[in-house]
Amino acid sequence: MNRRDFLLAAGACLALPALAKAAEKTPPKRMVAIHVPLGMMPQYFFPADGATSSPYLDLLAAHRSRFTSFAGLSHPGVDGNHHAGQCFLTAAPHPGQPTFRNTQSLDQFVAEKIGEDTRFGSLAVSVRKGEHYADSIAVSRSGVILPAETSAERLYRKLFVAGTPEEKAATMRRIQAGGSVLDLILDKARRLEKSSDPQDRARLDQYFQSVRELEGRLQRSIAWEHRPKPKVDYPMPKDIADANEVVARSRLMFDLVRLALQTDSTRVVTLTLSTFSVVPHVPGVKNETHGLTHHGNEPDKIAELRRIEEAQLKVFGELLAALGETRETGGSLLDRTQVLYGSCLGNANSHSNQNLPIILAGGGFRHGGHLAFDRTNNTPLANLFGSMLQDLGVETDRFATGTGTLRGLRS
Repeated sequence: MNRRDFLLAAGACLALPALAKAAEKTPPKRMVAIHVPLGMMPQYFFPADGATSSPYLDLLAAHRSRFTSFAGLSHPGVDGNHHAGQCFLTAAPHPGQPTFRNTQSLDQFVAEKIGEDTRFGSLAVSVRKGEHYADSIAVSRSGVILPAETSAERLYRKLFVAGTPEEKAATMRRIQAGGSVLDLILDKARRLEKSSDPQDRARLDQYFQSVRELEGRLQRSIAWEHRPKPKVDYPMPKDIADANEVVARSRLMFDLVRLALQTDSTRVVTLTLSTFSVVPHVPGVKNETHGLTHHGNEPDKIAELRRIEEAQLKVFGELLAALGETRETGGSLLDRTQVLYGSCLGNANSHSNQNLPIILAGGGFRHGGHLAFDRTNNTPLANLFGSMLQDLGVETDRFATGTGTLRGLRS
């Protein structure tokens, strides 16, 4: 039996772990990471020394016991102003430089550990207008940015609408084609292995391991094609064409993310909520957001930008409320879902990538306070990532440029 036939046979009869896990009493742990590329004005986000609240955090007061805010966190060596967005979950240094190479993002690392039992190992979603920096913060192991879904309609279909027989057949043909390509590549690689030196053989062994992982993903893809998609009590959404309807578009994507988690269609999600080139339909706002971030301390511009950022935080609060109100065994969806919210910019007015505004909600951590670290000599944001990984059950001491885990978050 050739490799392609084996993959098809294995996939067709694969007993999906998700079906067994569905009967378990303890719901799975999950992670959502939300990036706002244009940041939040520091004077409104960060509490004063010794305080735990601020004008922006007050907007989330109803959820204060379920999130922690941070000051004094950043990624060492990550500069490049807006270019830093692509490193929000990777911490790869010096983006924007000709020699820059990105690394695997936190979500993709997590997806490899906890995403195999779901139809989608991870989802990347974006609310944006046009193409800008860091439209997706999901980055593959090889450093390639993964495209984000921008259409609520397409995302809904992907999650909940069964394909026609013709569509399913086309999907199976694509999977079979992937198996055929693997056969061809492996055949050439094995011939090369016979004439390679020991150092090259070690690289080939790593390559073969990657191929085996891909084969596993192909098997799971085949298996999921034979399983029905979940049914939800939520009508097919219509895409909102007006890119200036930032709040409504964000709210729609948040709804779909909640449903994806609730149905265990995925356990790992990234969202980018970009307001580049947008004049949000928010009362009192008449100027484009990116221009407002370079306000030069002009009161009128600051007032407009504050309205935009407050609107974004309020809709984020709606997401926390929805996750908290969605009950599951032992608690709520939020109790077992880490929700990271933040930006690659500490101060968009000066293009600073230091002292990033960060919130972590849910996930079973000990929340309710503000953790302040040195705002000049920042603690690595990846230390927070290390804490998140350990809470997800991933045995690791550190991630990327992290030096360990972050104190003050013990659950």
